[in-house]
Amino acid sequence: MSTADQAPTLKLGWEEWVGLPDLGLPALRVKVDTGARTSSLHATEIETFGPQNAPKVRFLVHPIPGQFDLAIPCSAVIKDRRDVTSSNGESELRYVIETNLAIAGHQWPIELTLTDRSGMALHMLLGRQALTDNISVVPAERLCQPELDYSVYSSASIRKSAPKRALRIAVLSREDNYSTRRLVEEGEARGHTVEVVNTTRCYMAINALAPEIHYDGKRLPRYDAVIPRIGASITQYGTALLRQFETLGTFCVNGSDGITASRDKLHAHQVLARHRIGMPSTAFAASPKDTANLINIAGGAPLIVKLLESTQGKGVVLAETKKAAESVITAFRGLKANFLVQQFVKEAAGEDIRCLVVGSRVVAAMKRSGAEGDFRSNLHLGGSATSVRISKEERATAVQAARAFGLNVAGVDLLRSETGPKVLEVNSSPGLEGIERTSTKNIAGLIYDEIENRVRPTPLRRRIAPASS
Repeated sequence: MSTADQAPTLKLGWEEWVGLPDLGLPALRVKVDTGARTSSLHATEIETFGPQNAPKVRFLVHPIPGQFDLAIPCSAVIKDRRDVTSSNGESELRYVIETNLAIAGHQWPIELTLTDRSGMALHMLLGRQALTDNISVVPAERLCQPELDYSVYSSASIRKSAPKRALRIAVLSREDNYSTRRLVEEGEARGHTVEVVNTTRCYMAINALAPEIHYDGKRLPRYDAVIPRIGASITQYGTALLRQFETLGTFCVNGSDGITASRDKLHAHQVLARHRIGMPSTAFAASPKDTANLINIAGGAPLIVKLLESTQGKGVVLAETKKAAESVITAFRGLKANFLVQQFVKEAAGEDIRCLVVGSRVVAAMKRSGAEGDFRSNLHLGGSATSVRISKEERATAVQAARAFGLNVAGVDLLRSETGPKVLEVNSSPGLEGIERTSTKNIAGLIYDEIENRVRPTPLRRRIAPASS
């Protein structure tokens, strides 16, 4: 494409079709008005974000006049904020952005002010400041340049050509750990604004018309995406908060249902069984009279007894004999703890495979080995990790397991058994430190690739309430 300086003279009428490609708006009908100095774009839900030394603005654009159920989310760097006087003499303080204007195959940068033009027949005004020396305007004519088509706003069409834009992202986390810091660091390096939000300091206004989330006395802004890093101890409250974000239409990297199911080990194994995914034989019972049968169902001793909500290897016991198994089960029942009994895969020899799934593929894998004398391979318990090459079957199993829970980011733990890979656990909040250092891959960057792909400026179809009679 040529720039305006290189382009031949363009003749414009009072109405033309243009594009704003950097904003993800390939087709707009505009009013060309040489009487107006400033160009303006119809925008709603205008909201600033980003650092004070480089602020950005987010807004929605309704590209088709009269069709307010279709909105394109946009963002841009703020160039200025200035008073603009409209044709009816009213003055308004508006944000000013700079973006490329495209007409008939030519592009050049223009300034645009953001304002509500919902009452106007055309949602963009092209003022004289945007018209270069090689443009002539004939006020008596219209559509002198090729006409475009609103069909470009179909979901399939716009996703292919959607530009990357600065996003506002929340990381739900109560901890200042490696994973949280990496997500903030990587997001900001890509030009996004990433805010760490303490999950338990949020509270919710739950109603049908205007659901909200508040934080430290203020309503939280609209986020493009939420990355949940919810600790096991606050799963119930954390997933309730995620449901509120989902109600608001925010893209959540991992959804509330998947996190809830993965955190309850009994529920998780039932999900795996429903999807016919290989796992160690597992048994669960409430009555102490069923202890012997429970042990037999799991394949007899040695076996594993684990709490339903255990994490990082805590609450997981290896019972090497039937008598030891009975003792552990009796002790857990005495504590009124919920637990399950599981087959011990001897051939795994205290090793498991952590597969990191992002989107629909395994992006990294590592083999974890337990500390000497410990059957548990968790890194938090002194285990070690090395890079590992996984088989096609292991890769497919990991992706299938993550998909069964509807998780976009998951750590799937596998055991290598004589009968194929067995899924031990699907972690909905996998740590990044071990897998990044072992694989030497930028896992945080791959997570942002998935987020950027999922929240590109695709049309938002909104339900418009019927007018009252």
